[in-house]
Amino acid sequence: MKNRSSIYQLTTCALMAALMCVLGPMSIPIGPIPVSFTNLVIYLAVYLLGMKGAAISYLIYLILGAVGLPVFSGYAGGLAKLAGPTGGYLIGFILMALICGFVMEKSHANAVITIIGMIAATFVAYFFGTVWFVLQMQCDVWYALTVCVFPFVPFDIIKIIIATALGKLIRNALIKSNLLTVQK
Repeated sequence: MKNRSSIYQLTTCALMAALMCVLGPMSIPIGPIPVSFTNLVIYLAVYLLGMKGAAISYLIYLILGAVGLPVFSGYAGGLAKLAGPTGGYLIGFILMALICGFVMEKSHANAVITIIGMIAATFVAYFFGTVWFVLQMQCDVWYALTVCVFPFVPFDIIKIIIATALGKLIRNALIKSNLLTVQK
């Protein structure tokens, strides 16, 4: 059973990284910074892979983008995107995946607690990305918040709700079919 679980983990990590690569570049333009679907996949990966697997799948996506594949929002890629003004949000998503996964695992996938953890983790990513943006753009914090955070909050709440609904459904189906083992 352990071998089957390892195969599931590896396969699902690869699938989540691939899904990030497909959905990450697609974005909704709402201003200078578009709404990306990357964090939706991260939230979903948390349900299916837990803390470690979600973080690994996101790191695979991040590395693919860093080496130049056009997987970031707007079909961008390369180190310039990571080092640019919004790169801090991409880096902050690592912390987001770890925090979301930790909360989900410790709450045994309790939807309410996991949603609270996802919201808190998203704000950690916002904080990291905003500090990065302020330093890069040499602007004040209020400007950074109005451009990089406030417009995204409603979209991210919707993504969290979608990922929770889908994640719970898929997770329960995988547990029922013995493809996912839950540690007690």
